[in-house]
Amino acid sequence: MSHALETLIGHWKADPLSTYNTWFLWEERLKNFRSIRRGLAQVVKDIDAGTFGSAFRGSSLETVVGSVAEQRQIFKGADHAFLWKPKLRIPDIYENAINQQAFARLLHTCDCCNSAEEVIEAIRRIDARQIKGLGPAVANLLYFVHPTIVMPFNTAIVKGYNAVTGSSVKLGKWEHYLSMREGGLRLNAQHRNALSNDMGALAGLLFDIGSGRYAAPPRDDDAAAVQGWEADLEKVREESAAAHKRWAAERESDATHTEIQGWLRDLGKSLGYGVWIASNDQGRSYRGGRLGDGCLTQLPAQARAGLDSVRLIDVIWVEADGSKIAAAFEVEHSTSIYSGIVRMLDLALGTELGAGVSMFLVAPDARREDVRSQLRRPAFTRVAELGIRYLPYSELGAHRDAIGRFGSGLKPLNEISHLL
Repeated sequence: MSHALETLIGHWKADPLSTYNTWFLWEERLKNFRSIRRGLAQVVKDIDAGTFGSAFRGSSLETVVGSVAEQRQIFKGADHAFLWKPKLRIPDIYENAINQQAFARLLHTCDCCNSAEEVIEAIRRIDARQIKGLGPAVANLLYFVHPTIVMPFNTAIVKGYNAVTGSSVKLGKWEHYLSMREGGLRLNAQHRNALSNDMGALAGLLFDIGSGRYAAPPRDDDAAAVQGWEADLEKVREESAAAHKRWAAERESDATHTEIQGWLRDLGKSLGYGVWIASNDQGRSYRGGRLGDGCLTQLPAQARAGLDSVRLIDVIWVEADGSKIAAAFEVEHSTSIYSGIVRMLDLALGTELGAGVSMFLVAPDARREDVRSQLRRPAFTRVAELGIRYLPYSELGAHRDAIGRFGSGLKPLNEISHLL
């Protein structure tokens, strides 16, 4: 099967609508690792402090699991396993305090350890408790802590793995998950040059097979099966071409995000600020150059000593003398607003320069209620203290030229934005 699987991987990576291109190479995926990991740490803190509560809705777990579920198609529905099912009383980590503590210890141990052996040991400990309704879906959380050790888990991934390997992995059993993980590691090692150390790449491939986008590769010695399988691949190519408009729309979304960053970059310069562009966006193409052209190459020392996630804030304006940060902007075109808010919190609460910074969530006019609802989440109770403002695209687009020519300071931005 090795040769046929290599052929499939090549087609999969070239397919613009495969999970490889729409999720694994998606820049927001990497941005979300930090915020999701911090969200899990908050779950542990809440459980240890006795403030987690006895329900999924409104808990810090709902916030972070919701962010995972927003990670495009491979994690769609990841929150279902954690939703409270009152008739079955599962998963039993809301009403049972002992089980809740065990869940917290799993998250904390995996966050603090560095080896696969320690992660597996933590999984075996939680499995030994036989917590009703708490199964391998937890791996979708642990993946964002250890992407090279833990493999994502859902029905389509399991189906894809069974189809590729001929295994009989079953849903809902940790021992089956660990078996699949071992086999996945071997499979990944065989094709690492075409895949990645990050187990998300292999999981994405298996997801596309298990969800029916691709047929599982046949064995090399079955010529008829190979021919039929290659015909199926060609069909997928044709379907991809027909759906290209959808892919183009997503690309347009990314382009819009970059354009808004460019507006904020140029406006900040016009107002006399030094401008920092998110470290992973600085090389993006923009108007014949790069988004990071003419921008700061490092943040003020007090911010650099803070959290790494601050460097991923979309745009930061720094006072001309470099003494402090004046404003921070998160552009939320179509991605999870949750992650942007977490990065704002990291700046405000995790660095010496965070106090007094003006913070703006810049989003399409139609996303105002999305922004409002996110800021109302119980996990963001401290957000109200920060005075984060919503700046609609339309207001920024209509007034940026005039502000750049005649404005000074942040007062004009405060005038066209809204405190939520």
